Amino acid sequence: MNDPSDWSKGCKRKYNLNCHKSPVEFFELPHTDFWGSDFNYTPSLSFRACRKICKVDCSCQAFGYKKESGKCYPKTALHDGKSYPGVDNNIFLKFPRYVNTSNLDSRLQGLGPVCNVTEKEIIPPSLLHRKSIGRKNWAYFYGFISAFFVIELLFVTFGWWFIFRREQQSSPMEEGYKAMSSQFRRFTYKELKRATRNFKEELGLGGSGVVYKGVLDDERVVAIKKLEDVIQGEEEFRAELSLIGRIYHMNLVRMWGFCLERSRRLLVSEFVENGSLAKVLFNGDGSASFLRWSERFKIALGVAKGLAYLHHECLEWVIHCDVKPENILLGQDFEPKIADFGLAKLLNRGGSGQSLSRIQGTRGYLAPEWASSLPITGKVDVYSYGVVLLELVKGVRVSDWTIGREEEVEMVLRRSLKLLKENLENGEESWIEDFVDSRLDGQFNIKQALMMVETAVCCLEEERSKRPSMESVVQMLLISDDELNSHASSFE
Repeated sequence: MNDPSDWSKGCKRKYNLNCHKSPVEFFELPHTDFWGSDFNYTPSLSFRACRKICKVDCSCQAFGYKKESGKCYPKTALHDGKSYPGVDNNIFLKFPRYVNTSNLDSRLQGLGPVCNVTEKEIIPPSLLHRKSIGRKNWAYFYGFISAFFVIELLFVTFGWWFIFRREQQSSPMEEGYKAMSSQFRRFTYKELKRATRNFKEELGLGGSGVVYKGVLDDERVVAIKKLEDVIQGEEEFRAELSLIGRIYHMNLVRMWGFCLERSRRLLVSEFVENGSLAKVLFNGDGSASFLRWSERFKIALGVAKGLAYLHHECLEWVIHCDVKPENILLGQDFEPKIADFGLAKLLNRGGSGQSLSRIQGTRGYLAPEWASSLPITGKVDVYSYGVVLLELVKGVRVSDWTIGREEEVEMVLRRSLKLLKENLENGEESWIEDFVDSRLDGQFNIKQALMMVETAVCCLEEERSKRPSMESVVQMLLISDDELNSHASSFE
């Protein structure tokens, strides 16, 4: 109990949750609910997906789930809890895995959440009542005196404010950003310098800046990117960040905040433990980091879902403009997370998504319309995704297909696409075994591989109108996944 003399103050944990250092598990409290403290409420979500949201978010203490409707309520705090039969909600408390929860079933059966206290810890109600009477009399007196001084203080303060206020006031936008929740807030440069130990550990270097590993004061491990080539004014920069900060999807890297001091522009995002897809896919040598086929397909599907969310479900249309293995990070169980989304508007690369004038992205992943005067749309991401899809199947970076040939990567890719189209039209399947990554040693699903190659060929059409949307790509891959499950394949 927080206070043995006052049961209304509730209970507190005996175990510290540190999801970065120890795995967690969940304990079910049936027919129970805690009111308030929800974040990221989601309707019509599977139980597994709801649990995943709470599992990966260190601020989540528990989650509520309604089986009938699929409503998901991740919670950052537990207050006003109650258990009673008939309520259509179950609470799943997060525990460190080392805690033995097996003995909780009997104690909680029919009782709901209770505090484990002995009789010696409980003060008799009669004694509490006598003490409370004396306290109330003094409380009235002190309350009256306090109220009098508060009124005097308010009067003086408001008088000073009306007479001596100056123009140096924060703008409404500044105040709005100060009111941001801790889930997305403004950091000082000093905080981030301390978190990274003076920018000591470098995670990677990209076209938009250097990324460093850091640990915040609340022990969250984060990735901190120093942005380069940013020319927007302060208000425009914040406006774009407000959009990025509201974006949340399991296949997108979570943005925690930003730093904006003088010419310094830094972004703070979640740290993804397994690094980039490029590092694991192209450097795999048969060790523990080598990607099996099931993991490759999960990555392909997850990236497609993340891009579909950016293109079709965000409050504002977002295109990535630089989809490549280096910008796809792999989390726990190799769940993919797309990084650097939304940076196209932050960097000095020309205007909005409809008028991007300067070629951006990486050679080999660039759609043909970048070299023309056509407006840039989400179909440039579809093209780049098609290249990534071929690399997942073949296990070789597309730029390495030109080894031994004095040709541009675009020419080699175009010739390879022509050959792949012919093989797909012939209806034979034997050729796919030579195309799939030889490191898999034949341990892959032929139907899925053919579907991935066919999808990639569609995404790599020269005419963007012939390319599918990312929503259609997701549906194509889901059909392939359902067919695999129906055949109960054992390939790993």
